[in-house]
Amino acid sequence: MKSTIGSRPEAVSQEVRPVECQSVITPQNQRLLLEGIHAQEPIAGFTHGFYKYPARFSPLFARSVIRAFTEPGETVYDPFMGGGTTIVEAAAMGRRGIGTDINSLAVFLAEVKTTVFRDSDRASIRRWANKAVSRLSIWSDADRSKVGPETHYQRNINTRATWRMRKLLELGLIELQSLRSAEQRRFVRCALLRTAQWALDCRKEIPSAQEFRQQLLVNIQEMLTSAARYARTIARTSMRKADRLSSPVEPLCLHRSAVGIETESLVARTPIKLVLTSPPYPGVHVLYHRWQVQGRRETPAPYWIANLVDGNGASYYTFGDRKQAELESYYDQARAAFTSIARISDLSTVVVQMIAFSEPSWQLPRYLTTMDQAGFAEFRFSELANSKDGRVWRSVPNRKWYASQRGSLGSSNEVVLFHRLIR
Repeated sequence: MKSTIGSRPEAVSQEVRPVECQSVITPQNQRLLLEGIHAQEPIAGFTHGFYKYPARFSPLFARSVIRAFTEPGETVYDPFMGGGTTIVEAAAMGRRGIGTDINSLAVFLAEVKTTVFRDSDRASIRRWANKAVSRLSIWSDADRSKVGPETHYQRNINTRATWRMRKLLELGLIELQSLRSAEQRRFVRCALLRTAQWALDCRKEIPSAQEFRQQLLVNIQEMLTSAARYARTIARTSMRKADRLSSPVEPLCLHRSAVGIETESLVARTPIKLVLTSPPYPGVHVLYHRWQVQGRRETPAPYWIANLVDGNGASYYTFGDRKQAELESYYDQARAAFTSIARISDLSTVVVQMIAFSEPSWQLPRYLTTMDQAGFAEFRFSELANSKDGRVWRSVPNRKWYASQRGSLGSSNEVVLFHRLIR
């Protein structure tokens, strides 16, 4: 098959045309949807900045889709929740968010981001930071038995250039154990994750110990401010929901595959109004479970910092090896996942996906066929379309992945797909 990597959306081969949909969204929501789809602003707001999870979509996009297709009190499900953008926005808008992910790091992040930290929690963390961070010295002794003996998690951060970061992280992980609650300790682990990612991931020059300490304090303060804003928003939405719901419903973040989600009793008995997600991109190399240090040397340090177990290779998180002919494993996994999602959906459920393809000319038609086999039919809004194929595409300028692609970056163009159950 001839490769058309990086081709314009108009050049995508003609697959079966999606069903034209009579608009079910207001003109105002149409405008907000387009603004969200094409948003290029840095990802920020609420707790979204706690960590840079790969391939995140904009909170503005999530917000606009949730507003267009749901009402307060209804349920939004993200089967590949990643850093939790959908779940955070759903909770902030008074919807129940349910998320699943096979990556324990993603679940950890989503849980921290959706935790409502009380004033007393934030005060305790602030006091801890003001005292403990200054004690992080590369010359201090660190009892490694207190932060886990598995030295392989520190792979590639023990070099002459990086050992100082490793030592400061060890000390930080020891110091956080003095915090009283598990929620507070997870918050600080997340702050250490964010700071270590800043210091190590894809950086040419490793910062000094002093720069690391300063950045850690800055990150903790910013995260506390964001957590307070999120808590206030949740309090307001909970008050507004009081007349509609018997009790506030907490977000649900599950460490599991979407395959078989219909067997999860907490999910199966909940009517799903919206599935909003960004699945792994076919043929695109993304490291969801590693950082790259000084070139392409991978480290599993994120799992060590978050106190998690990492035992899977990159293809586990991306539905299969991107170099596999015809990407058979990818489409098999996608079919299985959406078949299960179909079983917890009804005719009112809307599925919205933002996705990119390394070779859209054949991968997009096959993806649509896979969705059809899983029980979903594509529909489109002509008023949103910006290409000849009747869909809405967005360009992602200067997109950078961890490794070069096979040719130019077709994945720099993302498409938004709308589906419903086949009647």
